[in-house]
Amino acid sequence: MTIDRRQFLGRSGLGAVAAAAVLGALDPAAAKAATSGRREGERDEAPEVPTVRDPAAHLPAVPFHGLHQAGIITTPQPAACFASFDVTAGDRKELRELFRELTNRARFLTAGGTPHNLGAGAPPADSGTLGPIVPPDGLTVTVGVGSTLFDDRYRLAAAKPRHLTPMRSFPNDNLDPAQTGGDLLLQICAGSADTAIHALRDIAKHTRGAMAARWRIDGFISPSRPSGVPRNHLGFKDGIANPRVDDSSVARQLLWVEPGHGEPTWAIGGSYHVCRVIKMFIEFWDRVSLHEQETMIGRFRTSGAPLDGTKESDIPDFRADPDGKVIPLDAHIRLANPRTLRTEPSRIYRRGYNYDRGIDLNGNLDMGLVFNCFQQNVRRQFEATQLRLVGEPMVDYVSPVGGGYFFALPGVRNDKDWYARRMFQSS
Repeated sequence: MTIDRRQFLGRSGLGAVAAAAVLGALDPAAAKAATSGRREGERDEAPEVPTVRDPAAHLPAVPFHGLHQAGIITTPQPAACFASFDVTAGDRKELRELFRELTNRARFLTAGGTPHNLGAGAPPADSGTLGPIVPPDGLTVTVGVGSTLFDDRYRLAAAKPRHLTPMRSFPNDNLDPAQTGGDLLLQICAGSADTAIHALRDIAKHTRGAMAARWRIDGFISPSRPSGVPRNHLGFKDGIANPRVDDSSVARQLLWVEPGHGEPTWAIGGSYHVCRVIKMFIEFWDRVSLHEQETMIGRFRTSGAPLDGTKESDIPDFRADPDGKVIPLDAHIRLANPRTLRTEPSRIYRRGYNYDRGIDLNGNLDMGLVFNCFQQNVRRQFEATQLRLVGEPMVDYVSPVGGGYFFALPGVRNDKDWYARRMFQSS
């Protein structure tokens, strides 16, 4: 006689019940365990997972209001998310409402707090990924606008910042249109990745219908190893020779748009934001000798010191080495910042992040740098610097693949102010 699967399971169930009845006469606890499928003493319990609190994930709140946006001269947080959007608002009024909503969400998220209870029948007001109370965790949301926002859709052409253009392609660039440009860029930085991603989710939820994601990349800053400036994926310290923009006189010369520069009045207090996704060919770089790596960069990998120094803080003396016998004439640090009176006005303030996107379509590691910088004049500063770097030896190991030029809006002054308010008033 054959028994199909259903008959077998049915008879097995009856057998278990019968056995439980016999056991019940002898041991009630054993009978309960037999019918429930559990062994005596067994219970539901979460697995014990050892966790270590990340001290960086508990950063204090960064003030939201001010003459300038936070996230520019703010000490770089460990985690970042860069998200570019195409604005889909139907008209100028809807665009204004978009900026107001962006302001409301950024103001709440950066301060932290308990989301509103919308009632039992409504979707949750918050994703809940950070728990019932949203921590500030050093969150900053820096909003930039691209040149395409100033087309004829919203009657903003007269308000466009003077030097805001689509990002140009330089020799050795390999820009992917799907990863380039956009009407609006959010730079979201925080003490931990989940805080930054939570903020992006919240903003995307509340602005759906007015803007649509174009491209996104997440970044991180590695801890100092062993000390000093953090390192990039090439193993070298990144961001050593940065202007001291905490000095207001330096910031007025290199960072902020100031009166008298031919810019629209509303743009005073803003800054040009260049975001470049630079892929690194890690597998090839790892086969290059250390000596060759160091001469291409112009610094010692271990200490970060220039090749004519001993500490990362040492300033290279290019005038004492006019023929490039110590630091080659085509070394990255020599081309990027020649340290002459003529090139001093072209210095940029860098705020870069490493990225790792796994494996590319060719099976290579998809890793690199979100080159992120702010400046007063994108032509005088970033583009002048980039043109000096054309043809440097490093081009065999890196390739810009995306990003864009944006204008980081002036700060939101107070509770009644909102992003881009003065831009609308001026046009």
